[in-house]
Amino acid sequence: MPFDDRTFPSAEAAGFRRNRRRVAIWLFAVAYMLWGMVLLGGATRLTGSGLSIMEWAPLSGALPPLDHAEWTRLFNEYKQIPQYALAHHGMDLAGFKQIFWLEWIHRAWGRLMGVVFLLPLIWFAATGAIERRMLPKFVLLFALGALQAAAGWFMVASGFFPDTTAVSPYRLVIHLALALVLFGAILVTALTTADPVPISIPGGHRLRRLCQAAVGLVGLTIIAGGFTAGLHAGLTDNTFPLMDGHLIPDGYSALNPPLLNLTENPVAVQFNHRLLATMTAVTILTACAVGFRMKLPANARMAMGLLGGAVVLQYALGIATLLSVVAIPLAMAHQGAAVLLLAAALTATHTLRGAK
Repeated sequence: MPFDDRTFPSAEAAGFRRNRRRVAIWLFAVAYMLWGMVLLGGATRLTGSGLSIMEWAPLSGALPPLDHAEWTRLFNEYKQIPQYALAHHGMDLAGFKQIFWLEWIHRAWGRLMGVVFLLPLIWFAATGAIERRMLPKFVLLFALGALQAAAGWFMVASGFFPDTTAVSPYRLVIHLALALVLFGAILVTALTTADPVPISIPGGHRLRRLCQAAVGLVGLTIIAGGFTAGLHAGLTDNTFPLMDGHLIPDGYSALNPPLLNLTENPVAVQFNHRLLATMTAVTILTACAVGFRMKLPANARMAMGLLGGAVVLQYALGIATLLSVVAIPLAMAHQGAAVLLLAAALTATHTLRGAK
């Protein structure tokens, strides 16, 4: 995959390019499906649907309930957990089906992703479209996907504890972080497969470092957003740019030991998310300003333009979500755009890998 086919005879080089194109298309499709998975996960969280399936059944769970007796059994199981008593008491079977189907689709999409990844991988490996030395990397990606699925159940199980109606914010963030790592790894592999030979960019090392910093900041901001979501921190201090009239909100250091404020204090968590988002936007817009003054290759210039547009869109969606007190459509768009921003940052960094 990441080799230069220019050293091979033309017919053989054409075969290499064809194989790379096919594998890259497959990987981009998997990355796109993973983006959809993040959107579905956000929808299940925002609608309180994630705890509606109380069984971890990777194989038998692929089929939904097929008769009234099975629906009744699952509904009776759901009635035993705190979320039903504390948040959905009095819900009828029709209401249960609504939240059940969203979670079932979320899990079914994950199973489909596994199939879409594994079957082509076997085919490409058998036909030699993937170099033998690259196979361990693809097997590792599949294993990471399986770990992500297990982390999903680990997260869901935390919502069955007494006196809770939602999952643990820590487990939510673990699940989200693994999704980001998997998405990034698949996307970078796809980009490298599609475009294996870097273009020399004299004087571009500073811009590349800025884009690498942007990747890290985007990731940290999304993780902070995970804690914001897990603590429902977006439901308070719904003003911008100040938080209830303060630059640094009252109660920022309310918890002891102080480190707990980073992950368990809703006021501090929301402030940190805002701060990281602003730092991310400033870094990316600075990178765009630097890049547009340089003589960049066409693909790098386009990537920088998309990155700048993506961060402006995401920042605007974050403000709109906050001011709307986390309206579900805006919150879903904000979460989906966050992954697209990460993709844009990774793509821009990839196009600059030949910077010197």
